[in-house]
Order: sequence, then structure tokens, then C-alpha cells
Amino acid sequence: MSALSVEMLLTAYGQGIFPMAVNRHGDLRWFSPDPRALIPLDNRFHISRGLKRALKKRRFDVTVDEDFEGVIRACSTAHGSTWISKEILHAYCNLHQHGFAHSVETRLDGKLVGGLYGVHIRGAFFGESMFHRETDASKVALVALVERLRASGFVLLDTQWTTPHLEQFGAFEIPRSDYLKLLAIALQHDCAF
Repeated sequence: MSALSVEMLLTAYGQGIFPMAVNRHGDLRWFSPDPRALIPLDNRFHISRGLKRALKKRRFDVTVDEDFEGVIRACSTAHGSTWISKEILHAYCNLHQHGFAHSVETRLDGKLVGGLYGVHIRGAFFGESMFHRETDASKVALVALVERLRASGFVLLDTQWTTPHLEQFGAFEIPRSDYLKLLAIALQHDCAF
């Protein structure tokens, strides 16, 4: 049984802290980065012209919460990832079963080819990981996530750290002290995923 209970994870996320395995042995550490990376949910969210064309083609089918375990397992093997240990995988599947973790999947001819998952607490969504097996598959999932969060009145889309992949969507960093203030505001909003 995982030491990462639903209650422990929700308490940690509510304070801006999250766990990651730090090696192939699955040793866990807790993180609260400074600065903290966010994806904007307003008009600063950027979709490239190429991705706009791909979205118009409607090549992918997008589903939500249909294969959470498939998405987290795919993320755990993408790019030689070591931070999604067996304990993390089981703990987040448990969070999903309790309604606090969600996945957005992209499918091509019914086959899972990309997606992302994260944790949802009130008006905050904490993006954990994404993967793709087809060009643009994870990007389409991210656009679908942002549209869903906007429609539901979410305040915060936390990506923990920034990457060049996320920067193309307008991801930016803020000091942890500012992040914690924004998180406190997000936790006052009651948003359904």
C-alpha cells in the first residue's frame, strides 16, 4: 500500500508541494519550486499557426478520463522518465478514483496516441505530465485542457517547472511567494472538472 494517501497528497498540493520519484529505485522527494511555472488561462495562452491548422483538421479524437491509467503509464515511459515510480502511479490512480486526478486523451483511429494528466483541487489544476506518440497529440490534449478549465472558471494551471515545449503556449514563471497567493485564491473557487 502506498504511503501517499489521498489526504496527504491533497494537503501537500494545497500548500504548493508535490512528490516525485528521484531515481529508478522510486525514492520519493517533495518539491515546491521557486520560481513556479504556470500556463495562462487568459488570452496570453498561445496556439501556434501550425497547431491551429492541425486543430482544424480534427485528426484526433479527444476524450477525458476514459483511460487515466493508460495515460499515466504512457507518461511513465516517455522520455526515459524516472519520476513516475510504481508508488506514484498507484497513488495518482487512487486520486483519480476519488475524483481528484484527471486525464485528457488524444486518440487516432481509437488508439491512445497522446495525452496528459494532473490533479484538480477546487479552482486549481496541477499539470503533472504529458506524452505523445503522434505529432501534435499532446499539444491537442493541452489545448483541450485549457478550454475545459476556462469553461469551468478555473483560476490556476500549474505546470511546476517550465520547458521550451510549454513556453510555446505562453508558460511563464512567478516567484513561489506570488504562486502561493494565487493558489490560495484558486482554492477559494469551487470548480468542477
